[in-house]
Parts: sequence; C-alpha cells; structure tokens
Amino acid sequence: MADNEQLRAAFVARLNRVEQRLTTHGMRRPGDGLTPPDPVTGEQWDAGQGWAHLVEIVPYWHGAVVEVLAAPEPQPKPFGRVKSDPDRIAAVEEARREDIQILLVLTLDAIAGVRQFLASFPVSAWELRGLHAGQGEMSMERIVDFFIVGHLEEHAGQLDSIAAGGAQPAATT
Repeated sequence: MADNEQLRAAFVARLNRVEQRLTTHGMRRPGDGLTPPDPVTGEQWDAGQGWAHLVEIVPYWHGAVVEVLAAPEPQPKPFGRVKSDPDRIAAVEEARREDIQILLVLTLDAIAGVRQFLASFPVSAWELRGLHAGQGEMSMERIVDFFIVGHLEEHAGQLDSIAAGGAQPAATT
C-alpha cells in the first residue's frame, strides 16, 4: 500500500511542477521559434501547435487509462493511438490559433482532473497492463508516466525551447 501511495504522490508532485511550468509559459508571449524535430517523425511545431496538443492529450490519455481500467483482462488490453492518428493531427490543427490563455485554462482543468483521478486510483489498478501499438506491453505505472505525466513534461520542455528562441526549421531533403 505504501508503494502505491508513494507512486501516486510522486505523480501528483510531478503534475504540480509541470502545471507551474505551463502556467508560466501561458502567462507570457510565446516565442516565435519551433520545437526541435521529433526524433521519429521530424515534425516541428510552433507554440500554438504545442498548446493545441496539450489541450487534447491530457483528456485523450486520461480516457485511455480509464478504458484499460474499465475492462481488466488477463491479457494486456489494447489502448491508445500513434502519432500519425488523423484525429490527433486534426485536433492540433483546429486549435493551434486559439488564444493561448484559453488553451492554458483548458490544460490546467485537464491536469486537475488527472490529479483528482489519481487520488482515487484503486490499488489494484497499478497491476493492470495495456498494449500500445507503438510502445508494446506497458504497466499502468508506465502508461501514466509515458502518456500523461511525462508527456506533459516533454511538451513543457518544448515550450521552454521555444521561449529560449526555438529551433530552426529542419532541412528538407
């Protein structure tokens, strides 16, 4: 039980820190640069695209975790999507020009929902496993880390990079 409480507390502490970073970014003018190229896709985003993605990832992956929890099976339950998912791409494109302050509020609301969800996370849930098309079989701890908390930290880092001047567009071949 203590291990589960420590795990939960560690995730909540990380959510609190990333929430602070995002709040700082949301309260100042975004930089004009781009994120560094994604190592897999080469994709680069401006700040608006980064914020648009933040707004949609937290509810999406929170929902994916709920799906895994809702149908505990002896075998890992398939869940999630990959970067090339058309709905992911469309959501980023649709919201990329929205006011960043609005996107910040929506992101903070979604983070608050995850924080509340983790507070009521059943101990048995940490034993479940999911199967992701790109990442393979994953423990629940890894799912929450990789797709929610770590994902938020990754994108906060991208906003850090943009605020510091950003990357130049990658050379096309």
